[in-house]
Formats: sequence, C-alpha cells, structure tokens
Amino acid sequence: MRGSTVGSSPDRVSTGGSAALAGAPSSETPQTGFHQPPASTFDTAPIVGIDEALRLDAATDDAGTARAAQARAHEAAAEVLADRGDWRRAYQHLRAAMALVHLGDTPPVHVPEQLRREVDRLRRERAEAREQSRRDSLTATWNRRYLDERLSTLRDGGSGAVCVALVDVDHFKQVNDTYGHAVGDAVLRTLVGLMRAEIDARAPEGFCARYGGEEFALVLPGPADADAVAVCEAVRARIETHDWAAIAPELRVTASVGLACLDPDDQSGTCDGLLDHVDELLYVAKRTGRNAVAHRDETGQVRLAGPASGRRGVDAVARAVTSSARSGRPVR
Repeated sequence: MRGSTVGSSPDRVSTGGSAALAGAPSSETPQTGFHQPPASTFDTAPIVGIDEALRLDAATDDAGTARAAQARAHEAAAEVLADRGDWRRAYQHLRAAMALVHLGDTPPVHVPEQLRREVDRLRRERAEAREQSRRDSLTATWNRRYLDERLSTLRDGGSGAVCVALVDVDHFKQVNDTYGHAVGDAVLRTLVGLMRAEIDARAPEGFCARYGGEEFALVLPGPADADAVAVCEAVRARIETHDWAAIAPELRVTASVGLACLDPDDQSGTCDGLLDHVDELLYVAKRTGRNAVAHRDETGQVRLAGPASGRRGVDAVARAVTSSARSGRPVR
C-alpha cells in the first residue's frame, strides 16, 4: 500500500509540495482529478494511519490541523524507516514534515535524537559529496565544473567586472619527461599553493580552478583591469622565483598567463567568449617568449606586463593569433 497526497490545486497545501521540497522528483507525481489525490512518492507501507493523514484536505477551514496531521504522519514514517536503517528515505520524510511546519501555524514535530543525528550526518555527507564533485583530485583546487558554474553565476548576477586568467606551465612536458610524472604532479600541487597565496593576499574573493592538464584558471571578481594585471604579474613572478629545486635538483618552473576582463556594462559578452579571448592572450604570451602576462590595455592593444613589457613583436603575434581565431583555425 502506498501513501497519497492531498489537493492538486495551486492554492492548496499538499504533501506533493512538501515532497518536492524533500528532494522527490516532481515528474514522479502524476496530476489527477480534483478529489483524486496522486500517489505519494514515499513508500509508506506498513505505517498504519499515514495514508488517512495524507488524504486530509488541507484547504478545509482547519488547514492547520490538516498540516499538523500530515507532519506527524511524515514524522512517523521517518521513525519507522530510521528503525529499519533506511536513513536516506527517513531524511526525505523528515524534510517533508519540516516543510509542512514552516507553511503555517503547524505545531513543530518531535524529532528523535537518533534520527536528528543521522539527518545531520546525511547533510554533511551530501555537502561533502557536492564539494568533492567540484574538486580536482590531484591538486585539491576547484575543477572545470565549478569554474563553469561560478562564471555563469558571476556573469548572470551582474555583480561587477569579472577578470579571468589562464595560467599554463611552460614546457611542462619536459618536466614530466626529465623528472617523471611524480615530480610533475608535485609541481602542479605546489603551483596551486603559490597561486592561492597571491590570490588570498591580493584578491580574497577570487579563486583558482584547474582548467585542464597543466592549465589553471584564476577568477578575479570585481577588480579594475590594472589591479587584475597586477595580481597575475605577482602570481607569475612568485612562480618564477620559487625554490623548485626543493622538489628536484636544478628544476626551474615558469608560467605564461593570458588575462581578459568581462565588462559588466557589455550585455553582449559571454563567459565562453571571455575564455576564448583569454586563450588567445595566453598564446600571445607563449609565442613571445613565455614567462609573461599578456593582456589588453584600455585602448585594446595587446601588452605584456612586468619585465616582459619590452619584448619585441607582440603586435605581430597578436595580429596572427587574432587572424587565426577569426578564421576558425586553432591558435595553438
């Protein structure tokens, strides 16, 4: 026997609504006639009395009583399922009960201490699983999935300028070929620590994410273009001057950086387009001698920051890269 929900009209308080809040997919709840409630997404057997409680009409004059009965029914289901060790479904019922309590003047449900502890554990597990799905397993920094989500949120939120840099380790294949992949992995982990230290000190709202392979994205929300250039140049310099010989004798590591900012007033801009521009600038930094930060100044001209600013041929490389990108040919 399966439990039922009440009231399918929009102005009714129903278990279907609370079940949705509990994480049950709405597509599993079929819509039927006005007085014929759809089947509950929770398996309530053999919880005596729950079906009757869930069929109570919450649109009656005593809606609070109906909600209270429904909340108690979900609480009872949670206890039974908890006794069986089915903590995840117990958690769903408990959330449904809590949702009903928050809908109005419904007396709070009593939650057994053991169930409360298990629900807290499930919450932690879900939060940990969510974070782990957005972490790079090698470097423990954020991954591409998190990067895409945050860029979309930052852009849609219209919270200000968003600057993005791509940092690519120079000649990383040679590091792996010369010292082995274990050293290469240690280089990437150390690199993340160096970048985080600079971001934390100079742009606390920013973050680092592994973009792929030996390439990392730095996201800097809010700063002016000049400030973003300064952060990226500090990151580049810190990588260059780090004592890499502590990992392997005579090891030296540098990185090339491309940086671009999305103007909050330019509604035609997209994060995907921004990353394309950043990738082009990264290629300019590599083609002009590596170990440099490439960006565009206020006039749109491509420049190199810091000690690399005096290098020749930047304009020619930038034109070649832009031409390749516009023709659809890969710039790398």
